[in-house]
Amino acid sequence: MIRINLLGQARPKAAKQAVPLEATVQILFACVAIGLAAVILGITYYQQKHQLDETNKRIASLKAEKASLQQIKQDVDRFESEKSVLQQRIDVIETLQRNRSGAQDMLQTVANTVVRIDSLWLTSLDRKGDALELQGEAGSINAVANFITELKKSGYFDQVEIKSAKENDLLPGVETYGFTMTVAVAAPTGGPANAEAVGTTKPPQPAAKGRS
Repeated sequence: MIRINLLGQARPKAAKQAVPLEATVQILFACVAIGLAAVILGITYYQQKHQLDETNKRIASLKAEKASLQQIKQDVDRFESEKSVLQQRIDVIETLQRNRSGAQDMLQTVANTVVRIDSLWLTSLDRKGDALELQGEAGSINAVANFITELKKSGYFDQVEIKSAKENDLLPGVETYGFTMTVAVAAPTGGPANAEAVGTTKPPQPAAKGRS
C-alpha cells in the first residue's frame, strides 16, 4: 500500500528522552562498588585459603611430631624398665658381695682374737642372724674372761653372753674349762641377716699349755 503525503511536509521525528545525570552517576558508582567488592572478596578468599592450607600443613607436621614423640616415649619407658631390672640384679650382686666380705671379716676378727689369748681355742662357731654361738676350751677361767674382753675391744662384737663355763676332763691331768657363749655383731654385715647357720668351723686344737 502506497502512502501519499498530500501536505508536502516532512513527518516530525519522535524526540529522544534524555536520561537524568544523577541516575547515570548512581549507576556508575554502583558498578564501581560491585567491582571493588568483587576484588576485595577475591583477595580475602585467597588469603583465607592460603592461611587454611598453612594451618593444615602445621597440623600434619604436629601430628607427625606427636607420633615421633610417642615412639620416643615408648623407647624411654622400655629403657627405664630394663634399667630397673638391671639395677635390681646389681643390687643383689652387691648385697651378696657385701655379705661374703662381712662374713670373712667377722671370721678373721674372731680368729685374730683367739690367737691373742693363751690356752684357749674354739671347737665350733655358728652364725644365726646377727649373733654368733661360740664353743671352745680354755686352760682357765681367766682365759675365757680375756677372750670376752678382746672380743668387745675389737669393735665388731658386743653383748657377749656366757651360756656355760665349767671344768671338764678333756685332757687327763690338765685343768680345762669348756665354755659356750653368744655374741652379737655390733657392726652391720652389709646385708640382711641369714636365719640359718652359715657354717661351722673347727680349728685345729693346739696342745694344752697347762694352767695360765
